[in-house]
Amino acid sequence: MSYQLYRNTTLGNSLEESLDELVQTGQISAQLALQVLLQFDKTMNETLAKKTKNKVTFKGQLNTYRFCDNVWTFVMNGVEFRDGADSHRVDKVKIVACDGKAGASGDA
Repeated sequence: MSYQLYRNTTLGNSLEESLDELVQTGQISAQLALQVLLQFDKTMNETLAKKTKNKVTFKGQLNTYRFCDNVWTFVMNGVEFRDGADSHRVDKVKIVACDGKAGASGDA
């Protein structure tokens, strides 16, 4: 199983819109569009797990948190992100975290 989190990114939204248009005009089947989205999910999960190396630290005020279906969701206020000497502050951030071990076993 691959997480579908990245469908809500700009890239994922653009892909879904393009596939919807191709299905509506009859250029591809709905089944093919679904296969493309599933491959997108799988590739995004694998690529980000293997290719990202930077580490960022952050701190702020925890507003709410939730754990459902092995997915943590945190909403934080007044968050400061640090990447080495660089520092960035945002008013509010939502963090969605999935079990990384699922990807290591080939399930994600």
